[in-house]
Amino acid sequence: MPSLETTLKKLAPAKVIDATIGYAQYMPLDLSITNQDLANNKPQTAVDFENYIDNLLAHANAKVAFGGYLEERNLYKRSENFNNSAAPERNIHIGVDLWIKDSTPVLAAFNGTVHSFKNNIGLGDYGPTIILKHDIENHIFYTLYGHLSLESIENLKVGDVFIQEQILGTLGESNVNGDYAPHLHFQIIKNIGDNFGDYPGVCSKIDADYYANNCPNPNLVLKIT
Repeated sequence: MPSLETTLKKLAPAKVIDATIGYAQYMPLDLSITNQDLANNKPQTAVDFENYIDNLLAHANAKVAFGGYLEERNLYKRSENFNNSAAPERNIHIGVDLWIKDSTPVLAAFNGTVHSFKNNIGLGDYGPTIILKHDIENHIFYTLYGHLSLESIENLKVGDVFIQEQILGTLGESNVNGDYAPHLHFQIIKNIGDNFGDYPGVCSKIDADYYANNCPNPNLVLKIT
């Protein structure tokens, strides 16, 4: 049987935010430790970061900033979720981020059912999160949608059915999304284990090979580039 990656690669592109925005209006965003412009700007708060991204979007005449798969970042250092003495630092991002205004519609990547959902509260966490389960060509896998609005999970039930590009929810503001500038964290997961409404979106360098295999590049689905 072909691998999941091969199967996803041959499928048509899927949108996971506002389907009316074409990929011509997307711009790549580098948030890695090597981005000197980011280091010079030193955004400290969610508002600072949103202003930083908004300025880049305006300059590029774009509506969505995207990127981040397997990117090494410094922005997690402010949270003990990622940076504490009890475990190796987690700073490798294992999903794709799509940065755009709060309340933007979030769409199901494929036909699927709600596996789980949860409000993952705390600085640097996902906030409201939905995980869908999919079965495509005998591959069972999952997609995670993090940093949503509280309204996105208010009336949700495990087992609810969504069709591809149906509105799943909306993006949350910084006061509910883990204190980030508004964006969607989108991630593919092969083996979800016992996780419910949550799954690591950032890993340590030590675990990077495992998570790169278990969480394939979301651009296989989105096909932005």
